[in-house]
Amino acid sequence: MTQDQKKFSGVIVPMITPFTKNGQIDHDAVKRIVEHILKNGASPFVLGTTGESASIADDLRPSLVDTMVKTVAGRTPTFAGIASNCFQASIDAAERYSDLGVNAVVAHLPSYYPLTDDAILAYFEALADAVPLPLILYNIPATTHISIPLEVIEKLSHHPNVFGLKDSQRDLQRLETAIAMWRKRTDFSYFIGWAAQSVNGLALGADGIVPSTGNVVPGLFSMLYRATKNNERQVALNYQKMTDKIAQIYQKGRILSQALPALKVMMHDLGFCEPHVLPPLQETRPQERKEIIEKMAAAKLQESIR
Repeated sequence: MTQDQKKFSGVIVPMITPFTKNGQIDHDAVKRIVEHILKNGASPFVLGTTGESASIADDLRPSLVDTMVKTVAGRTPTFAGIASNCFQASIDAAERYSDLGVNAVVAHLPSYYPLTDDAILAYFEALADAVPLPLILYNIPATTHISIPLEVIEKLSHHPNVFGLKDSQRDLQRLETAIAMWRKRTDFSYFIGWAAQSVNGLALGADGIVPSTGNVVPGLFSMLYRATKNNERQVALNYQKMTDKIAQIYQKGRILSQALPALKVMMHDLGFCEPHVLPPLQETRPQERKEIIEKMAAAKLQESIR
């Protein structure tokens, strides 16, 4: 089996969740964003960190997933986050999303109790046993405050219902070690959740990338992915520079809770959605919005997405 024949690979975009002014899901905007992702050769992942999943009421989530799946209409694999501090809630979500037609579910660790390595292993084993869909592990210590050890992931990778890992930990040695561990595996995919290392990681043998900036320019990441896989390194590095520059517009000088509202400003200016976010996130202030839009114009982003 080649890398392209793995169950999951390629560019997966962790979608923003568009909201109306009163905090409801903006389903028309969901459709626009999904179509934007699809026409640029990528797959959508809803209810992740970029999608403000921790802030969305449980009763709103299924409708978001349903709109995403119906819009995709089988054209590409679909992914939905099920992470919760309540174990049963994660299982219930996976069962509901399975009924709605999602192809795989994604889960990071609960973010309340410190956990030992044995507890992490037991948690994910129990979750993988219980959910009716392929499970992709998600390591994001920036929000969970726990890094899943690679040794634990290696054990989990042999579970018949664990199909991959999205790793958003910014640790170059860890990234290189992880790819070396799993690049030859036919049954386990490694996804880079650190977009600035996309070319480097893909060249080393990663199976895919999960870039939040893909909400804005999914096509550039698809071209980056193809160029890297075709050993066109300089072409791929040029795309890396382009995407890094775009990412800086909303990320530079901001912590995560500030960067996500700034990303929404970009998506609003491009005509995809309103800039609304849910508490505890706060919308960017008018002057900051103005600066973001000016930087977008300087980067000619309107031309990049056509």
